[in-house]
Amino acid sequence: MDNFRNDAEAASLAKPSASKASKASKDGYWKKVSGRQLPAFFSEIREEAGAGLPCVFVCIGTDRSTGDALGPLVGSMLDEAGYSVIGTLEHPCDASNLVQRLAEIPAGAAVIGIDACLGQPSSVGLYQVSNRPIFPGKSLGKNLPLVGDYTVAAIVNADGPRQYAVLQTTSLNRVMGMAREIAGAVQAAFPPPIRA
Repeated sequence: MDNFRNDAEAASLAKPSASKASKASKDGYWKKVSGRQLPAFFSEIREEAGAGLPCVFVCIGTDRSTGDALGPLVGSMLDEAGYSVIGTLEHPCDASNLVQRLAEIPAGAAVIGIDACLGQPSSVGLYQVSNRPIFPGKSLGKNLPLVGDYTVAAIVNADGPRQYAVLQTTSLNRVMGMAREIAGAVQAAFPPPIRA
């Protein structure tokens, strides 16, 4: 779970990733978008990464916290649709196993990090997207590795002094709706994998 109080803070923290997909992006950006704008963001990724480059969705979070369950919910939805995913409700990717789970990423794949975050009250329900890595656990003071070439951070609730408690009391209805929006946007932009 991350939190960004504003776009400038997120941009100032952005560091380029070492992968091919990130090197193809000359200018890094962070922007807030609505759910209706997510398919366009994923289409940009598809164009930048190239049709032949495999994509892996790293869905960060835990099923033990309502707000932080967004990543595993998205991961489960995408996994059921046949996409390459790390982090589901059954097998979460969280602070306790992040380093080990990142070792599962195939070499050369474009990596899209998906996580929940807290933000300004006026931004709740929006998405912070970037062509830069995501910073898992940043708001909770965790020192975790950056994840991915691209970021989708769902702003599930307003930032506050007790971030863990805020995540625990986040609306499950909002989290489920945002997870469905992300999974639907992925499916709109990336052709569903052909199942054998």
